[in-house]
Amino acid sequence: MQFGIFSVGDVTTDPTTSRTPTEHERIKAMVAIALKAEEVGLDVFATGEHHNPPFVPSSPTTMLGYIAAKTERLILSTATTLITTNDPVKIAEDFAMLQHLADGRVDLMLGRGNTGPVYPWFGQDIRQGIPLAIENYSLLHKLWHEDVVDWEGRFRTPLQGFTSTPRPLDGVPPFVWHGSIRSPEIAEQAAYYGDGFFANNIFWPKEHFMRLIHLYRQRYAHYGHGTPEQAVVGLGGQVFMRKNSQDAVREFRPYFDVAPVYGHGPSLEEFMAETPLTVGSPQQVIDRTLEFRDYFGDYQRQLFLMDHAGLPLKTVLEQLDILGEEVVPVLRKEFAKDRPAEVPDGPTHAARVPAVTA
Repeated sequence: MQFGIFSVGDVTTDPTTSRTPTEHERIKAMVAIALKAEEVGLDVFATGEHHNPPFVPSSPTTMLGYIAAKTERLILSTATTLITTNDPVKIAEDFAMLQHLADGRVDLMLGRGNTGPVYPWFGQDIRQGIPLAIENYSLLHKLWHEDVVDWEGRFRTPLQGFTSTPRPLDGVPPFVWHGSIRSPEIAEQAAYYGDGFFANNIFWPKEHFMRLIHLYRQRYAHYGHGTPEQAVVGLGGQVFMRKNSQDAVREFRPYFDVAPVYGHGPSLEEFMAETPLTVGSPQQVIDRTLEFRDYFGDYQRQLFLMDHAGLPLKTVLEQLDILGEEVVPVLRKEFAKDRPAEVPDGPTHAARVPAVTA
């Protein structure tokens, strides 16, 4: 199992102090959080991609390249790379370059995003979201797996004798996760290519994601990549912890109530009952996270959202200390128990090179 954190990079006013960080402060805070993640023993840091206020991470490869230079073992990923509005050629080039700079510690999560206006900003039509995702990834996959590409599609100019540079490190492209919160077509796409499927199950009830993951696992086997249990699955989660659960709820409630995505809606208690959000003690987080295997089967990557809704950097770093010292070591041990031998480990470049080049 791989454990890590992902950030959406929101710039949100702290409701307890009425202070809003600057964009500069928020960008630097994301870097500090990534470095803390490595310090406390986590495996992955992932950043979202957004092109509108109140979010700052418009250039994930720039941020991840900077973090790569300051870390040694952390896997650097995106929590969303917009496959619909980014040119596949540029994605192929940017992430191959990042892969070389980070000595292979790179993967990416493809998604369509949740901000409708981004499509026309980049010359696309939101009504073509699914066809764009399918066609653009088909081209990206081809660019990484073939040295010379001839290609023609609906949404961009043709390519003739084109070679994307640099070529992937060791001939092995970055591992690709297809992220989704609602679309069975994306689960199907992940299964077709034998890639990973990331169910960012932070908003909807578990039953919805159980259906998506089941579909992905069955179709993964259908396409001949292995058994359903060998499919590569990642999950999202949200936590806020204090030694006493009452203190955690009291401290987090004002942030939850005004959070940009789900604030001014269900109560904290209602949201915790319906989604993986866990606000309480470290033991409550451990118990709740271990339940995920009962719903979704053995999986490979667990990412937590921890730096949102205006939480100050000091508080987020405290949360990471708790996560790294008290929660993840127990989760590693418990998830390893009774884990079938045929269930694959979380993907790493070092492990994938022999398999791909054999």
